[in-house]
Amino acid sequence: MITIALPKGSLEAQTLQLFREADLEVKRTARDYNPRIDDQRIGKVKILRPQEIPTYVERGYFDVGISGLDWVRETESDVVEVANLSYSKTGEGNVRIVVAVHRDEPLETVAQIRNDSRVTTEYPNLTKKFFETLGIPVQLFHSYGASEAKVPDLMDVVVDLTETGTTLRQNGLKIIGQIMESYTVIIANKASWEDPQKRREIEEITTLLFGVIEARHKVLLTMNVPSRSMERIVAALPAMKKPTVSRLHGIDYYSIQTVVPKSAVNRLIPQLKACGAEDILEIPIAKIVP
Repeated sequence: MITIALPKGSLEAQTLQLFREADLEVKRTARDYNPRIDDQRIGKVKILRPQEIPTYVERGYFDVGISGLDWVRETESDVVEVANLSYSKTGEGNVRIVVAVHRDEPLETVAQIRNDSRVTTEYPNLTKKFFETLGIPVQLFHSYGASEAKVPDLMDVVVDLTETGTTLRQNGLKIIGQIMESYTVIIANKASWEDPQKRREIEEITTLLFGVIEARHKVLLTMNVPSRSMERIVAALPAMKKPTVSRLHGIDYYSIQTVVPKSAVNRLIPQLKACGAEDILEIPIAKIVP
């Protein structure tokens, strides 16, 4: 049985939704930091700040945690990076830790930042190493939120996490460099990962979560097809492998089932109809496990 730390705050909604879709619903009240998951593989569950989770997992307070790669790197936690979940607070995709200055600054690259500039960030360790590597001495100020609002009145430079850069631009800032790309990760305690029983449970939970992520991009199409149209329709189908084809009893028709990309289905269905397909059904998929 494994213990899990899940993130609160910006990653919370996406993480809880993922677990719910994986049939691992996190059951809690509105202000409950000690929820439960009704699965025999999972014992204690805690919801904590993602900044804290890598350190707690490294120290063995939890077998598994979900956090951002940025916090694993910032805290220099010695953990196993089990899997990349590739989602952020608003949906799928990675985020970036960037360097930004006020839009009126005559700077276009990080190398142009002046010595002893005031830099505000929630990532002091990553930022310190970054500027040391560049050989630029700066004054670091640890920020506890709203970092972008401190430039240019209090600070000269901000190092911040962004998905699209929109918030930075809305606050009159421009991005002139990048420290790293980040994404949501499943991390494990090293001793737990070496334990055969716990490792198997961690891998099984990871498989369920990835099955949901994979299924979000796919749908199942089923249709009835007259024999004369079958080859033309099979050729048009972008199947994961090969479509399943079976003969219908008593008539010269076939039934075809296949998994296709969700992004293509609205263009594909009219095409299949034009090729002779009938009784087309589009069915959502809960999980896909290769």
